[in-house]
Amino acid sequence: MSETPASAETSNPFTSVPIEVTVSVGRAKPMIRDLVKLGQNAVLELDRKVDDPVELFVGDRLIARGTLEETGEEGSGELSVRLTEIIDLKSGLS
Repeated sequence: MSETPASAETSNPFTSVPIEVTVSVGRAKPMIRDLVKLGQNAVLELDRKVDDPVELFVGDRLIARGTLEETGEEGSGELSVRLTEIIDLKSGLS
């Protein structure tokens, strides 16, 4: 399948529809008894390290992987994701 020309993309009304992307930085599997005890300043340990790749999802579909980076002024705490791998979505479509 060939690339869609830019003029076709701009004439398609769906190209300007916002979509929510979820970035997964890790998972935790606490017991319910431990979860209900969590309060302010509690720490929930994740199954990944700080430098491990993060996963980007649209709905429940994995679309890419990347690394977290701090953006903005130093110490601002703003994060972004640098994409390192784009998942081939065509291979999973019927």
